[in-house]
Amino acid sequence: MYLNKIKITISFFLVLLAISINNSVFAEIIKPNNGIEPLQVVKIQLKSLKNNNKKFTDYGIEQTWAFAHPDNQRYTGPLEKFKIMLKGKAYSMLLNHKEHNIKEIFLSEDVATFEVIILNTDKEYFKFKWQVEKFKKDGPLKDCWLTTAVSSPISMGSSI
Repeated sequence: MYLNKIKITISFFLVLLAISINNSVFAEIIKPNNGIEPLQVVKIQLKSLKNNNKKFTDYGIEQTWAFAHPDNQRYTGPLEKFKIMLKGKAYSMLLNHKEHNIKEIFLSEDVATFEVIILNTDKEYFKFKWQVEKFKKDGPLKDCWLTTAVSSPISMGSSI
């Protein structure tokens, strides 16, 4: 009888631990809100992609997905398809890159465009155009800045 109580207590503890770990993983993802400015959106995405697997597997991709505009998500998703796309040849240089530089090239009330330079792990530079827009429809994303487009990378050669 006493042994059964211990087994139940341990099982209950393990379930609570699993829930706690699972919730802490989800708590790591920053959610869009209307207080996050356009440059910050791009910084959040690039920092997470630079550290893609640091907090958990594909953390950076999932963080980037959280700030993707719903239209962008419909085009590039669902999330598992988005992960495959980012791990593919066209965008893999974003994952675990060495450094990045962000330069604002256009800003209006509803649209911001940035030039992003990435130095990948092979010490090659790539340039992207990164666009975010303010979400206008009613709902939880209203007035949040979200990524609407990231260009194909342009190789800028080696740093060596």
